[in-house]
Amino acid sequence: MDRTQLLLTLSITLFALGLIGVMVRRNALVMLMCMELMLNGVILSLVTFAAHSATLSGAVLVFLVFVVAAAEIAIAIPIVLLLSRQRHTLDVSAYSELKG
Repeated sequence: MDRTQLLLTLSITLFALGLIGVMVRRNALVMLMCMELMLNGVILSLVTFAAHSATLSGAVLVFLVFVVAAAEIAIAIPIVLLLSRQRHTLDVSAYSELKG
């Protein structure tokens, strides 16, 4: 197994673990961390394909994804903390009335 296949296997594993965590867990903060794990799996595959093809476009795309992920976390964490203070729980089933 060469390095590219190993890194792609690792990225698929990271994404799968994150997906299982989002589907199984009901804690809002754990779900956010699992989504970040999924995002890291995607980023690892982008870096792997960019290194395999020896182009710079993958690195630029990874930088863009990192910026968007940082903004998403900077917005999501305060929202989750405000909701948890209001309901006194992090269980996402307690927020069913927020559906639009």
